Amino acid sequence: MAAIFASIAPIFLLIFAGNGLRRLPLFEPAFWRGLERMGFYVLYPVLLFTTIVRADFSGLSLGAVMLVLMAAVVVLGLLALALWPLLRRRGLSRPTYSSVFQTSIRWNGFIALAVAEKLFPPEGAAMVALAMAVVIIPINVTTVSVVAWFTNAQPNLGATLRKVATNPLIIGTALAIIVRLLPFPLPGPIMDALHLVGRAALGMGLLAIGAGLKGDVRMLTGWAIVTPTALKLFVFPVLMIGMAMLMGIDGLQLHYLALCAAVPTAMNGYVLAREMGGDAEAYAAVVTVQTAISFLSIPAVLAVTAQLAGT
Repeated sequence: MAAIFASIAPIFLLIFAGNGLRRLPLFEPAFWRGLERMGFYVLYPVLLFTTIVRADFSGLSLGAVMLVLMAAVVVLGLLALALWPLLRRRGLSRPTYSSVFQTSIRWNGFIALAVAEKLFPPEGAAMVALAMAVVIIPINVTTVSVVAWFTNAQPNLGATLRKVATNPLIIGTALAIIVRLLPFPLPGPIMDALHLVGRAALGMGLLAIGAGLKGDVRMLTGWAIVTPTALKLFVFPVLMIGMAMLMGIDGLQLHYLALCAAVPTAMNGYVLAREMGGDAEAYAAVVTVQTAISFLSIPAVLAVTAQLAGT
């Protein structure tokens, strides 16, 4: 576990550095918004593209891996919904619960990519990239529907699907799959240039993740923090690893799935909560708590997985 911890420590140092830099009077708030947009529209799509194009998937059981990933997300979502009556009796409002649900099932694929790049062979990062593309649509449709139901907003699923279809991350993944099917490779200079852009994505993206962490955790009841944190950082890894082992998945593929399950929730649900009348401040606070705890929980999950996988 110490070796895993040492390997991912630079990733979280960058996240914490981004949070510290945001608090200094060196950059205008517009700079961080611009960095987030640059990452979303340029850096991360290029990173996904180059990672998938260069990867060797020949030794991976992608069908089984993606099936387990989707099944675990569905089960986690149903479990989160089943907890609503209990949380309502504990005093949570409907808007706050919508943020509890979102922070339970969303996951930060970019942290997973950064960890995979540090710990695993190239196909590990490529599998994480594919996993991100697979879960983007169902997670976004589900969270929009749940937030709309619990805030009495009017969901526009057609607009949501159009937004998902034009998501730069999905486009980058789709283009990578198309390039892999071509009978000829892209010219070397083009791939090298794209690779340089992709390499910039992780460092700058981790700084942006840290800068986006905010929220006053004192405003929340214990249940609003503990519930999504326990579901996301403990229950989800147990579900994912258990289902994978039942499906006969082992070795490095088990590690890849465990990593996808172990990372904290993503910040992008904050905007959805704000626009649809959810509890955006609760969302931001839970993201901050989960990200801090995952500094310790990710190494723990990967260490347990190594024992189970016999590696």
